[in-house]
Amino acid sequence: MKVKICGIKSLEAARHAVESGADALGFVFAESKRKITSEDAKRIIEALPGDIWKVGVFVNENPQTIKKVSMTAGLTHIQLHGEESPDDYEEIGLPIIKSASIASDEDVKLIDSLKVPYILLDSPPGKYKGGNGSTFDWNAVEGLGNSKANIILAGGLSPANVQEAISKVKPLMVDVSSGVETDGEKDFAKIKEFIKRAKRIEEDLSI
Repeated sequence: MKVKICGIKSLEAARHAVESGADALGFVFAESKRKITSEDAKRIIEALPGDIWKVGVFVNENPQTIKKVSMTAGLTHIQLHGEESPDDYEEIGLPIIKSASIASDEDVKLIDSLKVPYILLDSPPGKYKGGNGSTFDWNAVEGLGNSKANIILAGGLSPANVQEAISKVKPLMVDVSSGVETDGEKDFAKIKEFIKRAKRIEEDLSI
């Protein structure tokens, strides 16, 4: 089970996440309380191992801006978290993660139309497009990871519920932000516990 810790703003949090076993880190360049500049992201990314995904999160941003930020920061993947058409962003040349908000059966049906390397399932947006800390009904996408090998599960995950979420959806990766925070800041103990539980589930449940 792969794990992405999103909303990274400091080198200390990034290093702790990697040391705890994170496979991917997310850097938010859209309007958010976790927003980071490309220069600050670059300073963090330069200090990270090469095999870690460095994912830039964008919302309805134009391809030219994303390409510039990606090159400055040293991103390895881009996450489109708005109403973008992924085709418009292929010219950037980085693997695309496209978010899909799950609130109805219609939303689930639309997943099949997404022709991208990775699909991120998230809760419907609140004040911001992501990182709102609310879950969606995992039953709506139960076992989806068995038929689609590119599913990333997000939306209200925490150390307390990540094993249940994984056992329901069977994703490639789980993605957490607010669920490993205390008072709006990354909580190192929660990050470590989340990763440990997410990666332990394959032994616990033999999935």
